Order: sequence, then C-alpha cells, then structure tokens
Amino acid sequence: MAVSDSLIGTLFDGRYQILRKLGAGGMANVYLAEDQELGRRVAIKILNDRHANDEQFVERFRREAKNAAALSHPNIVSIYDRGEAEGTYYIAMEYLDGRSLKELILSRGDPPIAVVVEYTRQILDALRFAHRHGIVHRDIKPHNVLVDGEGRVKVTDFGIARAGASQMTEAGSIVGTAQYLSPEQARGGDVDQRSDLYSLGVLMYELLTGEVPFSGDTPVEIAMKHLSRTPEPPSTIRPDVPRELDMVVMRSLAKDPDDRYQNAEEMAADLDRVARGVGVAPETEETATQIMRSPMSGPLAATAATMITPPRRAGGAASPPLPPSVYYDLDEPIHRRPVWPWIAALLFVIGAGIGGWFLYHQISNKLSSSTPIAVSNYVNETEQLATQNIQADGFHPVVKHHPSLTAPNNFVYQQDPPAGHRQSKGNDVTILVSTGKPKVAVPTLKGLKSEDAIKALKAVHLVPDVHEVVSGVPADQVTASDPKVGTQVVSGTKVRINVSKGPTPVKVPGVVGETIGQATATLNQAGFKVNPTYVDSDQPQNTVVNQTPGQNESAAKGSTIALTVSNGPKTIAVPDVRTLDVGSATSSLQSMNFKVKFTYTTVTDPNQDQIVLDQSPEGGQQAKPGSVVTLVVGRCPSGGCPATTTTAATTTTTATTP
Repeated sequence: MAVSDSLIGTLFDGRYQILRKLGAGGMANVYLAEDQELGRRVAIKILNDRHANDEQFVERFRREAKNAAALSHPNIVSIYDRGEAEGTYYIAMEYLDGRSLKELILSRGDPPIAVVVEYTRQILDALRFAHRHGIVHRDIKPHNVLVDGEGRVKVTDFGIARAGASQMTEAGSIVGTAQYLSPEQARGGDVDQRSDLYSLGVLMYELLTGEVPFSGDTPVEIAMKHLSRTPEPPSTIRPDVPRELDMVVMRSLAKDPDDRYQNAEEMAADLDRVARGVGVAPETEETATQIMRSPMSGPLAATAATMITPPRRAGGAASPPLPPSVYYDLDEPIHRRPVWPWIAALLFVIGAGIGGWFLYHQISNKLSSSTPIAVSNYVNETEQLATQNIQADGFHPVVKHHPSLTAPNNFVYQQDPPAGHRQSKGNDVTILVSTGKPKVAVPTLKGLKSEDAIKALKAVHLVPDVHEVVSGVPADQVTASDPKVGTQVVSGTKVRINVSKGPTPVKVPGVVGETIGQATATLNQAGFKVNPTYVDSDQPQNTVVNQTPGQNESAAKGSTIALTVSNGPKTIAVPDVRTLDVGSATSSLQSMNFKVKFTYTTVTDPNQDQIVLDQSPEGGQQAKPGSVVTLVVGRCPSGGCPATTTTAATTTTTATTP
C-alpha cells in the first residue's frame, strides 16, 4: 500500500513549493521544489524527523551545507540556501536534471572507455578544487556523482566531509560506504586527500567492469578485504581496458597511501596521457606493476626455495671436484692465426647489410607511400587520440570543431573520408569534433506578456514551459524564469516561465445608481480601476446604469471595472415656473440641466417685482437638457412701484445664466 508524502504540494518555509520526491536516505529526504521568490527549481534536502533532535545528525547536516556552500565549482553541486523550518533542518541546492553514476551503471552497463576517462577527469576537477580548500569528501561513490544530459558531472553529498586530515570514526563507528572505503578508513585511522583518490579508484573499477573490486556479505568482511586483498586488474574482467588505464586504477588502489597518487593533479595528468594514447608516468608504471605482481607465500614459497638450492646428501662426503680440462697442462702454447683479416671481413659484411637494409626501406617506403591504404574509423575517439591515430596511419589530420546534439564534448562524431576509403599516405583526413550540444543564452523574459515571452524563447530555439502563479503584478505578465536570464543552455531546453494570474480575487462592490464620481471613489477604495462608457438613457445624466463585473462577483485587485454611465434623456418636459420668484425658477430649471436667460420688463405692481411673468418654451413643452429657457421677469422702476395700479410694461434688459 502506497504511503502519501504529506510535504508534497505544500509551501515549505514560506518559499519552496514541494513538487515531488526525488529520493530518500538514512538521514534525509530530497524533494524537487519550486523557489517562489527566484522562480527556479531546486533540490531541497530535509532532515528526517527522527534525526531532527539528534545533535550528531544535525551537526553532520550543518557540516554538509557549510562545506558545500564554500565550494563554488562547475563540477560540484551548488548550495543556494540552508535553514531551519517546521521543526527540522533543510538545504536548498542546485537541481540537476540527470541521474547518478550508480543508476547509469545499473541501467546502461559498462560505458565506453573514453567516457569513463572523461567522467573521472571531471570528478578529479571537483576533488582538486575541494582539496585545495582543505576539504576531504570521505564518501566518494557513484551514488554521490550526478550526470546531466550534456555529460557534465557534479559531485554532491558532503555530509561526512571534513577540513584536513581527520579521524574516520564518529561515535565509535566507521563512517563511509564499505565497498568504497580506503584501507585507512577501514581501520578507523586518519584520512586525507589520498583517501578520496582510493575511493575514486574503486569508482573507476566499477565503471569499467560493472562490479566493485571487493564485495562480501557484511561490511566488516568487505573492509577486511580492502586491508588484505589485491584486486585483479580491470582488464582481466573487461579485455578492452588499455594496460595504461589498468595501471592508473591499480595505483589509486594501493594499500599504502604513500604508494598512491599524492594529489588529484597527478592522477589527472596520467588520465590525460591515457586519453592521448601515450604511456603513464614512470612512477605509476612501477607502482602498478609491483601491485599487480602477486608474491608467493606459504608452502608455495618453501617449495620454490628448495628448487633453487639443492640439498646435501645426508651423512655423505662432499662430491669430488671435476677433472681439469684436457687443454689445461699442454707443454707448448697454442699458435693462433692473425685476427685482423677476420675483423675486416666482418665489418665489410655488416656495412653491406646496413646499406642493403637502408636501400630496401627507402624503396619500400616509396612504394608504400604511393600505394592507397584504407582509412581507419576515428569516430567516437577523443580529439587527441584521433589526431594521433591519423598521424600514425600516415595521414594529415584536419580538425574542425562544431556543436553536436549526440556526441560528448571533445569526441569525434564525423570524418571525411569515411572509414574504409582508400587513399595515399599524406592525404588529409578531416574530423569533426564535438564542442557539446549547441547552446543559447536565456533571453530577458520578466515583465513581458506571456505571448511575447513565448515568442522570445521560440526565436532562440528554446521550449517555453508556462506556469500560472498568483502574484501582485498584473495578470498575464511574466514574474520569473528558470534558468535565469543570460544562462547558457542547450538548444531545445525547457525554460520555465511563471506567468501572473494576478492577485487573489476579491468581491466587487455594487455602484449602479450612483453618480460616476461616487462610483469611481467606491471602486478605487476597493482596489479597482474604472473605465466608464457613456450612453443615452432615461436616467439622470452621469448616473451609473450598469457595471461589469457585477456586484459581488470576484475580480483581481488592480483589474478594471467597466461602468456604463447615462448621458441623460434626449428631451424632457420644461417645468412651468411662471408666478415663481426669479430665484426659485432658476433653481428649478438648472436642476434639470436647463440654462436660463432673463428678460426684464418694468411693472408698476409691487407684487410682480422679480416674479416670472412668462417663459419660452412654455411649461410642459419638450426640450433637450442643456437648452435655454427664457424667462420674462417683472421689475419695478428705480423709484419703486407707485401705490396706484398702472399698466406700463417695457422690456429693458436681458441676462442669461449658465
């Protein structure tokens, strides 16, 4: 029955979205996570709950983070972050989309010799860098070496690494993996950089043969073999292993650290020689030969000793001396012929032989140089080895470097002429050497619309991997990308882009029936923008008659609410303001968006002073809002209206109100 992992799908430490589990160990679990702040995928290593309160394990976990974080190198997994959260400890590190060497050995079998050499050289680059910083890894094994799709190797897991030489025991037990322990580790003694090189030798042995040099039923049995047994050379299991590579492996597996390579540089130099097809260093050849020579001991050695020195006869006398030579006591000396004629004849014969030999070889070379011979196959060889072999075959190498989607870096993937073609010595053989898969730089994507970001990636032959995320930036805008901008990646690589869905949606307040001013203030306070559209309506002018999204519907903060606003009705009835005082009449008309024009007429009746006597248009007639209504207003003369009633009306002035 499968057990679900409660961490998957959660946001760890408020930053890392746990996607899936990558692996588990005795001390910690490793997950693939999305860094929400930087928009990149990381491998996050989280200490098991049962060890989170164990100071020994916590200290080992902290040591791993500290040691690895201090080592910035292309062949060492980078540490991004470390911390304590949710009752445990974690390390956020570089996520490598690849497999461990152990997985590759189990799934693909023995890799080509050239690939073994290349992988080992990269591991040595990592160890050389760590050793120069005073850090000994102490647990080199194929499980702790990752390989990505480009053939790039990275060393990980510095959990038991220490600075400088140190004791190999922790709390009375040997630390490390039994199959890859150096003899000094098996004894629980001091270790240094040469111990890492021994473990690397075991790793090389396994890469070449598919099996470790020593195995057993228990770790103690395996450790004893590391102390007392000499392994068979890899070539006894895999015949195509070159003798020089045998020597490199066997020297690194020397029991005495003084007999091994003293540093990573020495071992790397020998591997460079192997890659070029030349002999290893004399020290390596001498040491490896001594290791591979199996000394006799026990009964077999005793038997050999008796064969070398014959025994005396028991109780007998010594053997009599041999008789002297019959030529020993001649009375007269022997007369010899002169020697010089024989010497002269011998010199003549030797000289004639040498001359004939030179003449024969000159003729043979001339004939062979003009005789077409078959071109060998140089594909899948390193550039150095292929160049050397072409020259050894008598041809002239022409090297061209190009990217390749299939061939590892520095390996020949094509040649011209092809293998089997016959041509004269001295002719050109062109080889195309891989510079690795073609690479392009990740363009700037942050801030672009998703459509524009996708176009930018496709333009440089990268594959967009779009993920929508909740964000405070406007919707459909790219918030982050992984790998980051400017990173050189292989053509065809997926590039993750986080596209904003906008902030968390909130309910929209209802503003229908409010004036446009009131509605705008209400929506702005709720975090929305306003886009009004004006239409003719029987509602009063500037009144909101509709909104999208509607009241209580959800929308992201910062989004725009569309409002439909009334222009007012096309025509309305003009109110009848006759008999009203001029102030009241003006207010009534202006409230209905009419403009007012005044025409004054002189009156003698004081009751008509400042009273609207007439209007145009008349009350009840239809008119457009904003049109002018003319009012005829009575006004007494400057001396006042007389007490007697007279009728004398004269228009004097006019005025218009807005």
